[in-house]
Amino acid sequence: MSEKQCGNTACSESSCENCAHKAQAITYEKLNERSNVKKVIGIVSGKGGVGKSFVTSSIASELARKGYKVGIMDADITGPSIPKMFGIKGKTFGDDKGIFPVETSGGIKIISVNVLIDNEEDPVIWRGPVIGGAVKQFWTDVVWGELDYLLIDMPPGTGDVPLTVFQSIPVDGIVIVTSPQDLVKLIVKKAYNMAQQMSIPVLGVVENYSYLECPDCGRKISVFGESKIDDTAAELGLKVLGKIPIVPEMAQKADEGKFDDVKNNYIETAIETVTSL
Repeated sequence: MSEKQCGNTACSESSCENCAHKAQAITYEKLNERSNVKKVIGIVSGKGGVGKSFVTSSIASELARKGYKVGIMDADITGPSIPKMFGIKGKTFGDDKGIFPVETSGGIKIISVNVLIDNEEDPVIWRGPVIGGAVKQFWTDVVWGELDYLLIDMPPGTGDVPLTVFQSIPVDGIVIVTSPQDLVKLIVKKAYNMAQQMSIPVLGVVENYSYLECPDCGRKISVFGESKIDDTAAELGLKVLGKIPIVPEMAQKADEGKFDDVKNNYIETAIETVTSL
């Protein structure tokens, strides 16, 4: 198990006790012995409905397309959607060494509560501690094998699951997802401030639903209002990793369970940033 100390690079060990950014030492959960995960990336947002799962799946698909070994941990326990986007049905299996993730046609390994229950339409009515325990088991009990990148699709907000992930799993960085609305600054700052308090590096911000391009004239229509992401990112010193428009064809592929076929050209900066870690 590894430990994480204060994330402030300006302080030394001797002065860390007085550091305003001091983070409590964290002892992480032990990764499954049959797994080797090189980098862990969290996909987060300060609110729901901004397309975190879409961004998670897009980054995973693009990384896999480039030849990287990729996995997705669907940590949105009560609202899982990753398996459906990739057309995965049925339950997974396990042995005395752990639980095996399911694999998409594009080679992405996925674990989700939806591949552990008998009926994917059954509600998951669990209290916080049980949900947190399930997320930990996705790290300790799942046989991920060799992975270059494990993406964790978080539920919205800054509650139990993000806290459990940050305190249990060695996250190398997070990507914040937002949409072009007036409350964008609030959305980003909530996630950013939590990451700062937990000493988790913020890789940057992806704006989803940025605009709709008219199929006839090519004009960009700001369905959810004018983008404010550049100003917000600049204020926080963050990089804008992509601005994804509303593309009906990509949404249709997700609905059809064919997300392995989706090529998202709007997140090239996100892919460059992740692969540079």
